[in-house]
Amino acid sequence: MSDNAQHLLLAGAAIVVLVLLITQLKLHPFLALSFAALGLGFANGLGPDTVMDHFETGFGDTLGDTGVTIGLGTILGAILLGTGGADRIADAFLGARPVKWIPTAITAAALLIGMPHLFDVSFIMLVPLVYAAAKRTGSHLLWVGLPMAAGLYVSHGLLPPHPSPTAAVSAFHASTGLTIVYGLCIGIPMAVVTGPVLTRVASRWFGPAPDLDNGPVPEGDGAEGNGRPASLVLSLITVLLPPVLMLIGTLGTKNIGEDSGAYPFFEACDNPILSLLTAVVFAALALGLRSGFRGRALQKMTGKGLGSIGAIVLILGAGGALKEMLSATGVNTAIVDYTHSWPISPLILTWTIAALLRICLGSATVATTAAAGIAAPLLATHPGLSPELMVLAAASGSVMLSHVNDSGFWLFKEYFQLSVGQTLRTWTLMLSVQSVLSLGGILLLSTMVG
Repeated sequence: MSDNAQHLLLAGAAIVVLVLLITQLKLHPFLALSFAALGLGFANGLGPDTVMDHFETGFGDTLGDTGVTIGLGTILGAILLGTGGADRIADAFLGARPVKWIPTAITAAALLIGMPHLFDVSFIMLVPLVYAAAKRTGSHLLWVGLPMAAGLYVSHGLLPPHPSPTAAVSAFHASTGLTIVYGLCIGIPMAVVTGPVLTRVASRWFGPAPDLDNGPVPEGDGAEGNGRPASLVLSLITVLLPPVLMLIGTLGTKNIGEDSGAYPFFEACDNPILSLLTAVVFAALALGLRSGFRGRALQKMTGKGLGSIGAIVLILGAGGALKEMLSATGVNTAIVDYTHSWPISPLILTWTIAALLRICLGSATVATTAAAGIAAPLLATHPGLSPELMVLAAASGSVMLSHVNDSGFWLFKEYFQLSVGQTLRTWTLMLSVQSVLSLGGILLLSTMVG
């Protein structure tokens, strides 16, 4: 057996072990990824010191690129949530609109609110609004809830600073600003199709309407201000500030020379950490202090938000360690050697790898991180390929076919009082359509950028 074949065989065995550890032994993904990475190193004959050096390097490099970005994005979302800014945006979009416009309005609101928030936080925050809107309009709960979930998942699946696309940005050494731009080009049309359009099509499969008087009501934040409501305009500015700054930075650095006096400004705007930090400071002043939330209250908000990302950060770090181990054991070279003449697009291949991992593992974050590690060498064989599109291919593949092994599946089912069959006909269908449409949008964009 050739060295390349042996490397690929052991890498495949490591992925199989990873799937079994999570699905059969119910091991936490952080531990499963760590065992898979360490086992791959030892199986390839690396010594303990070498294995641990590569593990620590991969873990540290990944968190060095992604940890601060995710943390600042979480803090920004926590301030928006705690000060009531997110509620103001949602109320402004919904208002007293007719029933037929509710899916469109809630999709737009969810897409915007979901940009700085983790999916679970955004979802739980918007559930009471969904119940209130359904009761006020006399409509089926899913008429409001399904497009809300669609809007949130577009942001969660495609746009940094969410964990999955942020991890892929690091793996493919892509531009965060361009990833956001391309993600929005694909995500906005996709939100229209999987939000209001799909809701109208799927309404025939909704089934019995849940009891609107017995829905779960999430706990509030508990922070106290001076009763002054958050400004809608300032809330919108807070949400849009990071992507706008990164877009300005990306356009500026691409179109002016490095010797220009304005180049450092555009370079700073193009940095996701500096852009998010600017938005966090703006949110603390414009939403927090303006509404009477002082130091301790703001500290409570941010602490509550950061408490939810510990497991995610560890998973991303362990995924980075697996990526480094794949490279250290020669898998990168083997992938390049075997795939450089394949007729299949690397974008389709990356999407397929991520989709299979998602179906098996249930975690979009784990699927994206592992798929990006496997597919990163493909950029070497396709020098004209956009790394940002590879990010989106991995992230969109990890959305495919959410089912009973995905925590989001059960979150949607329980909060909207659905049967497993109803959840498959709505939630699973919606995410599968999103994943396939994303791939189509990525392939279309690949004909224009690179």
